[in-house]
Amino acid sequence: MCQLPAHNRLPLCVGCRDELPPNTLACWRCALPLPASGLCPDCQRDPPAFDRVVAPWLYGEYLGYLIQRWKFAGEEDLTALLADLWLARATPDPGIDLLVPVPMHWRRRLARGYNQAELLAAQLAHALPGARLDSRRLARNRATPAQAAMDARARSRNLRGAFTARRPCDNLRIAVVDDVLTTGATAAEAARTLRAAGAAHVEIWCLARTPAPGG
Repeated sequence: MCQLPAHNRLPLCVGCRDELPPNTLACWRCALPLPASGLCPDCQRDPPAFDRVVAPWLYGEYLGYLIQRWKFAGEEDLTALLADLWLARATPDPGIDLLVPVPMHWRRRLARGYNQAELLAAQLAHALPGARLDSRRLARNRATPAQAAMDARARSRNLRGAFTARRPCDNLRIAVVDDVLTTGATAAEAARTLRAAGAAHVEIWCLARTPAPGG
């Protein structure tokens, strides 16, 4: 980010790495940043379909810069760095059976050339013993409009019925891998789909969590 030599195997120097804010105090269920650890009001009132979110970083200017380059500028080689950042602070469940990346619609994947969630999931599966990558377990049924300008309710409507489980998930412990969790609409719909297919436990593994609006 500073354009100076990193002096290590990954393209991020110690100074720039220290600028990334960790997601230390957060909701036990959805990883929403909170003043103190506990359950956020939304998870108390209406628990989501997933069991927990592992999001070790807060989404902000610097991490957002890296993720945008990774997703939209064709810089696939940033995958190793971002996986390293996740592994440095995350506490993954050692009992996870499958890593399932959030799928892209084929038209969007064709335009981008790759699914960044699949790249990240493959890197994590390589680093974590016992976790197996399954990129075909979850399919995207339809192309959904971009969600950046949508609120939580609109995102939920936009994604309803967007995914299908291609095979049973009976009693499996699954981690759904994505880049950033914002409202949780994508994560919740993916988790509902896998639960309906028989999954016993569903976690969401992502790089970063956005604060609540105004937070």
